[in-house]
Amino acid sequence: MIKIPLLASMLFIAQPVQASDQLTINQQGEQVAEVNRSSFDLSIPGIPMIDEKKLNQFVNKLELKVYKPPVNAKISDQGGIVPGEVGYKLNRKAFIETFYSYFYGEGSVTADVPELNMYPKVDSELLSHIKTQRIGQYVTYFNSNNKSRTNNIDLAAKAIDSHVVFPNETFSFNKVVGNRTLGKGYMRAPIIVRGELAEGVGGGICQVSSTLFNAVDRAGLKIVQRYSHSKRVPYVPPGRDATVSWYGPDFQFKNEYNQPILIRAKKYGGSMIIGLYSSDVINIEPRKVPSASTKLPKEIHTEQNVHHSNH
Repeated sequence: MIKIPLLASMLFIAQPVQASDQLTINQQGEQVAEVNRSSFDLSIPGIPMIDEKKLNQFVNKLELKVYKPPVNAKISDQGGIVPGEVGYKLNRKAFIETFYSYFYGEGSVTADVPELNMYPKVDSELLSHIKTQRIGQYVTYFNSNNKSRTNNIDLAAKAIDSHVVFPNETFSFNKVVGNRTLGKGYMRAPIIVRGELAEGVGGGICQVSSTLFNAVDRAGLKIVQRYSHSKRVPYVPPGRDATVSWYGPDFQFKNEYNQPILIRAKKYGGSMIIGLYSSDVINIEPRKVPSASTKLPKEIHTEQNVHHSNH
C-alpha cells in the first residue's frame, strides 16, 4: 500500500484512490476531500490513537471548503423582492463523531458533509413589511460625463442598496461598503468635486455618503458620527456633507426607532437618490433639511482638510 503524505492526503481535489482505508467526504454529490486513516495515527505501537492537532487542522480546512454564507433578500430594480438564500456551514461536532467512527473502524468509508443551515437575517417577509412607507429621501446631482466618478458612485450606491438597519443597530458606511479597491471595480478619479476628500481609487463615494446623511437626517434618525470638509462642497448645501475614507472618516447613524429601516440607493443618470423606508406602524420625528442644488457641481483638482462632527 502506498503511504500518502499528510499534505497530499488533505488536498481538496478528487484523486485516484489506491489505498483501501480512505475516508471520502462528499458535499451535495461532489467529493470535497479524501484522507487516509494512517495520516492521523500517533503511531503508538499496538494502540490506535488520533493525532488531535492534525485532525483539528484538517477540520478547519474542511470548514472553510464547505462554508456557504446566507444571502439576504433584496429589492430588485423593478421594486420586486428577490428572495434570500439559505447558507450552510460544517456541523463540526457531527463530523468529528463521523471521523472517530471511521478511524477506529476498518476499511474505506464514504460520508456526506454534515451541514448546519444558516438563515439570512433579512428575508422576503421582512422586506415586504418595511418597504411600504418612505420616511426620508434625498437627491443630489453630478456630472455623469465623468465616467470614473460616476462608476464609483454607482458601485457605492449598490453596496448600500437594500441594506436593513435593525432597531438599536448602528450603520457604518465604511463597514457596509467595504474597502474601495481596483479589484472591486472602483476606479481612480483624479478630477474631484471641490472640497471632497480624495481617495484616488474610489473618488466620488463621498457624494453617496453625503446623500445618505441628508436622507437619514430628514428621517429623524440619530447621527452617531459625521465628518465634513473644512470648505463647502457644491453637491449639497453648506455644512450638509459627510465625507468618508477607508482607514479614515466614517459616517454612522443609529436606528432608535422600534422598526427596521430599509435603505434604497440608486444612481439615475446624473442624480443620486437615496430613500429610507419602514413599516406603516413606525412613528418618526422628521427634521427639516435643505434640498441640494440641481446645478451640476464644478469639478477642479483640489483637496481640502476635514473636521470632525459628532451629533
